[in-house]
Amino acid sequence: MEEPAKPWPLRPVLLAVIGLGAGLLAHLILGKAYATLSARDASLLTGVLLGAVLTGFTLERRLWWASIVFALVMAVVGALVLYWNGSPGGWSAGEGWRMVSLALAVAIAAPLFQAARDEGTVRTPYPVVHDHAWTNIVLWCACWLFVAIVFAMTWLLASLFLLIKIEFLRELLEKNWFWRALIGAAFGAGLGVLRENDGVVRLLQRVVATVLGVLAPVLAVGLVLFLLALPFTGLNALWDATSATTPILLSCAIGALILANAVIGNAPEQEKRFPLLRFGAMALAATILPLAVLATIAIALRTGQYGFTPQRLWAIVFVAIACLYGAAYWVALAWGRLNWGARVRPLNLALAFLVCGVALVLATPLVSFNAISTRDQVARLEAGKLTPETFDWRALAYDFGEPGRAALAKLRGSANAEIRRRAMQATEAPNRWGVAESMPPRADLAKRIRVLPAGSPPIPDALLDYLAQARCGVAQEWGCTVVLLGADSALLLRDSCFGSRFGRLCDDTDSLRQADGKWNLEASRELRISVAPDDAAKARVAAQKQAYAAGQIEVRKVERRQVFVGGQPVGDAFE
Repeated sequence: MEEPAKPWPLRPVLLAVIGLGAGLLAHLILGKAYATLSARDASLLTGVLLGAVLTGFTLERRLWWASIVFALVMAVVGALVLYWNGSPGGWSAGEGWRMVSLALAVAIAAPLFQAARDEGTVRTPYPVVHDHAWTNIVLWCACWLFVAIVFAMTWLLASLFLLIKIEFLRELLEKNWFWRALIGAAFGAGLGVLRENDGVVRLLQRVVATVLGVLAPVLAVGLVLFLLALPFTGLNALWDATSATTPILLSCAIGALILANAVIGNAPEQEKRFPLLRFGAMALAATILPLAVLATIAIALRTGQYGFTPQRLWAIVFVAIACLYGAAYWVALAWGRLNWGARVRPLNLALAFLVCGVALVLATPLVSFNAISTRDQVARLEAGKLTPETFDWRALAYDFGEPGRAALAKLRGSANAEIRRRAMQATEAPNRWGVAESMPPRADLAKRIRVLPAGSPPIPDALLDYLAQARCGVAQEWGCTVVLLGADSALLLRDSCFGSRFGRLCDDTDSLRQADGKWNLEASRELRISVAPDDAAKARVAAQKQAYAAGQIEVRKVERRQVFVGGQPVGDAFE
């Protein structure tokens, strides 16, 4: 490996000028309005920003041309990817993840290039790649902090001059071209200054690694206790909350991966040997695979129940990557035992190349999650697994992109009259909110609703249909309680009001009434449950919470007094 780069005093000025130019070019592309960008403008903006940022992070006096070539190649690749994806205004709900995938590919490619450039060959030694990756992360965060400080200082100066009726600086800050250029110039200048003060960056890097290393055993204890508790608590709670289970488990797996690598460092001499940190990192490495497997089961259950959607397919990709890392770390632990860090480092490098390639492919429309999801959902509808009432017409029209809209047009010619009617309604709706919301299966909905008084007959189907539209659906975190007041009257309370938010202003309580076979909202009132600071009030609220959980709910008639003027009520009722 070559010797460390010599100081380059001109670099902060160069990067500030590049940043200033990128900010001004971005303004010319964006213009004054904030309307949706065309595919051409989005690709140009991406190319400009990628070229400027990658030049700033990789530029060295030695082989400066290689850094510029790399930045330009990545800028062209990013611009072509954006152009291929079309105008952002036409993107569906899941296509924003393609940009996340592109950003991930670029973030991995940069340290790989930097390592190869430093070596002068196509070799990418793990210590060099790891060092550049951490340095880039620290620089990215520090530069945005520098931008925030520059803006705070500029606003302070503008306010100061405004005191003496000089409004020039304040007016400049309100102009799009100025603040966009200022962001670019400040980011470039901060990046240049920090790169010229390598000792400061190294110190920040060591501080971050030390803090993360100290946190490793804390997270390890929590994750191990969680996994050990599962056989005793059961997995039902995880599967009941499948909408939140997968992202939480994946976040924990990513946290375990980051903290474990903070402990082992980029080489044996950097590995922390203190037993608590060392065994904490090993425990974290061991928990990645179980967490990933649990996330796999959670997303599989969700997909088995409701089919593919673009978001679920992206989740499947992330879960598969987590499983790969988890399996690799188990192999390293079994192979190296206490010396597992030496075994996992080359695996990290191999996985980095794999993830970079996969992320770049998934950033393009080569793999259409919209088309896969559309085929799956339509097949479920046509096979009778979903009824026209429970089918998500809104997602097909607005979340599945062009394949969804094409399928919707085809379903307008279905032999099923109800499918034809709903496809027509979804096609002609002015926006996504004009499409009737799909109803969850009544059997799934009934499981989330408590009926009082105890022993009451099952909720009528017509009432279940109303409750499906009243924030009691299976996608909601909390269920509902229905108090039957008679054959044609009921009271709806949402459990969230008496759950973790109890003691604050809660959701509305609905009074429902049946007419002509349909249930409708008769009146809605807020439950204003305030908690005074005294212990007596807190005890009263705790007692009410327990009573609600026990089903001690009733409706009483209460006589109140109220002021009438001219025969009309005035103000609120009073005792």
